[in-house]
Amino acid sequence: MKAGKLELGEASKGSIQRKGVNKGISILDFVLRIFALIGALGSAIAMGTTDETLPFFTQFIRFRAEYNDLPSFTFFVIANSIVSAYLVLSLPLSIFHIVRSGAHGSRVVLIAFDTSMLGLLTAGASAAAAIVYLAHKGNTRTNWLAICQQFNSFCERISGSLIGSFAGVALFILLVLLSAVAISRR
Repeated sequence: MKAGKLELGEASKGSIQRKGVNKGISILDFVLRIFALIGALGSAIAMGTTDETLPFFTQFIRFRAEYNDLPSFTFFVIANSIVSAYLVLSLPLSIFHIVRSGAHGSRVVLIAFDTSMLGLLTAGASAAAAIVYLAHKGNTRTNWLAICQQFNSFCERISGSLIGSFAGVALFILLVLLSAVAISRR
């Protein structure tokens, strides 16, 4: 009597290989989530703590620039904070995917939430980017002057926080694609 493939162990090689690749995808997912958390949280903190005061003629009259002077920057801070909280809450689920590589239902939920957080983060970063552009360049047609010549450190910090947020957007795109690959490999 001939031994079947199952008895020789040949059928399990493909499933072991698939499990290894899915575990690698899950580990990469976890690492990308940590980097996205660093970018989003760093951007929210950098923008939320940005302010600069300039004296005008005397020390009693001062011009002050803060992030909450503009609603777009406030939305940016709130959006990055919500995304950071989501990333912290999704880390245990990402660890669960490392342990159980074959989990399918939780990956579908995760990809849905990742996509919505990608939209929120993109909206916040884009709204703030428009205001940062006006702060650097101004708009002569509407008599909006560029304020970055006077408020140097304010503009440097808000520009830096945009870089972190757009890096988070790029990482979220990779997370969505990675989750889609993990689901399609099933």
